[in-house]
Amino acid sequence: MRRRLILLALLAIAATGGWVWWTMPPAVAIAMATTGPAIRAVYATGSVEPVHWAKVGPAVRARITEVLVAEGQRVTEGQPMARLDSREAQHRAEEAEARARYAQEELARVRTLVSRDIASRAALDRAESEARAVRAVAEAAQRRLDDYIVRAPSDGIVLRRDAEVGEVVDTPAALFWIGEPRPLRVTSEVDEEDIAQVREGQRVLLRADAFPGQVLAATVAQITPKGDSTRKSYRVRLALPDDTPLLIGMTVEANIVLRETDAAVLVPPAALRDGGVFVVRQETVERRAIDIGVQGPRAVEVLRGLARGEVVVLNPPAGLADGQQVRLRP
Repeated sequence: MRRRLILLALLAIAATGGWVWWTMPPAVAIAMATTGPAIRAVYATGSVEPVHWAKVGPAVRARITEVLVAEGQRVTEGQPMARLDSREAQHRAEEAEARARYAQEELARVRTLVSRDIASRAALDRAESEARAVRAVAEAAQRRLDDYIVRAPSDGIVLRRDAEVGEVVDTPAALFWIGEPRPLRVTSEVDEEDIAQVREGQRVLLRADAFPGQVLAATVAQITPKGDSTRKSYRVRLALPDDTPLLIGMTVEANIVLRETDAAVLVPPAALRDGGVFVVRQETVERRAIDIGVQGPRAVEVLRGLARGEVVVLNPPAGLADGQQVRLRP
């Protein structure tokens, strides 16, 4: 009998404990809505290049016989930068010149015969025509010799050299890059879905692997009117300040600022559920719909529906309802 009474008492205690646990308010974690900067931006990637620059390549396929400039050297327009093997072209030019001289001598001979009434006027016309034709060929062959000299198309500094003596190069090759080291710009690609929001003069925030943790500045300077239908993007030029630490050829990530708020209301992303939040008020929660602005990995901008200093539930448990009591998670 005594054992039976002890067992009933234990069951009663267990039942009471279970009922208390079942009716206890859910434990939740909370966070306070704060204020801070919020930026809505268009993302793009790009590379740093001079504003004024040009690729320099050969006009013909040939072997490089001499490289005349070094990287970092300043050159002037028309200055020879490399020479190509022109021996065969030189032979053709000499052969064409010999034919031109022979045709000129033949023309002089025919003129003498015509003056003595030995040759006809038609023979003279043919000789003159032949002399003009072979002279034109000789002059063209002579001009083609200049194609075997790679010249600077403009004044500038040799930014890069990809030419070595003995290498056979063709017309698509770029042997030199010349330009001015300042000013610099970023040439970026913006998705066609975002390009309608981009305007000249907008501020741009840049990040580069070479400068971790540092945000660099730029400005939208130019938008290419015609997009790339294959890549579905538009080319956007970003102007860099003269004191930028970025170097030619570096790759960057760009955020083109569309809207910037210095004192936006911010909450952690974990506070959102179905377009709203649960605001804690005196141990109960209030379900509140909000308008969301910029969303980031650490914070979400609240445009309307929440004020700074209000407390919200993080990761609201399933079944949490408006007006329900809660307790703070220890």
